Amino acid sequence: MNPFFDRKVLSQFDYVLPFFILPLIVISGVLIGEVSELLSSKHLVYSLVGISIFVIVAFIPIRRLSFLVPIAYWLSIFLLILTDLIGVDRGMGAQRWLEIPFIHFTLQPSEFMKPTLILMIAYLIDQKPPPKGGYRLKQFLIFSAYICLPVVLIQLQPDLGTAITLFAMGFGILFLVGVHYKIWLAIAGVIIVFAPILYSSPFIKDYQRKRVVEFLSEKPKYQLQQSLIAIGSGGYNGKKKEEATQAQLKFLPIATSDFIFAYFAERFGFWGAMGLLALYLFLILHILSIGMSDSKDYYLQCVAYGIAMLVFIYTAINIGMVMGLLPVVGLPLPLFSYGGSSFATFMLLFGVLENLLAFKFKFVYNHPPFISSNMGKHHTNT
Repeated sequence: MNPFFDRKVLSQFDYVLPFFILPLIVISGVLIGEVSELLSSKHLVYSLVGISIFVIVAFIPIRRLSFLVPIAYWLSIFLLILTDLIGVDRGMGAQRWLEIPFIHFTLQPSEFMKPTLILMIAYLIDQKPPPKGGYRLKQFLIFSAYICLPVVLIQLQPDLGTAITLFAMGFGILFLVGVHYKIWLAIAGVIIVFAPILYSSPFIKDYQRKRVVEFLSEKPKYQLQQSLIAIGSGGYNGKKKEEATQAQLKFLPIATSDFIFAYFAERFGFWGAMGLLALYLFLILHILSIGMSDSKDYYLQCVAYGIAMLVFIYTAINIGMVMGLLPVVGLPLPLFSYGGSSFATFMLLFGVLENLLAFKFKFVYNHPPFISSNMGKHHTNT
């Protein structure tokens, strides 16, 4: 046996998770390849990079390096502040990217914030587990400050979709872990009273209000019209690639990213769409079951709940947007829409989840007694 690695680690891996993830990656690659060969090649690279991130992160000693989580959180906050001050606009009317000097490479700090915020909440809750009956007001306000700070900075870019996602994810974790019910009742009352005031405040940009107005208007805008046509034309059983005219003739905008679900429905019809939704549902429920598997492992709980919330929010908003049930906010379909940053973020999070499961009982990480005892046996045998 290798003295530095115990094969028991592999027995603790969750092999069901890849069973849900891989079909999404493969089907996505097929659809993107049907629309664009160039994007298909890039998608393959993104997939290989994402899978590599998953494997590497799955074997990093995350629990032992948890002291680095606050550093990563505040570094991400610093990058968000820099983005608000000197960020660049890539033609979308939003200052969401930082450009690295000389090499002209851009990065989106809000993507870093998603895994960082999940780990930060897990770190804080692991340090101070919830008391009986849930957290009271003082501790809840501390958690809220950590959640709301990046939300505000991201909305200033502006990026309402990501801001709402982080807000819902962060407070969703707290809801599942345990906060006193009176706090949630008070928050619901505040939201009902102040929502109209917030909508008319400078915090909400004009183009974001315009999206709400367009959503409420009787006649949908062009991109939504084409999306609904694509979904409807798929019928029950879908169409062949050559007959899927909405995407093939470029009527459907961004058919490989934000509106890929519409193209999927055109290709595979109602039954295919139901199958895809079922796959996401089972993925979310499985991740939630991982979080509920140990009531005392708050690190595992928070990470699992955070990932499940993130997958649910992205999926619900994207499909609701594509079907005209929600305003267009530009959130991709997890592991399905074309794009490297979102895909890498989710694969990183899945790697973290596998890591927390695999090393739950500390089989490895160069544990001194483990190494010395096994090395002793190794030398005795030789």
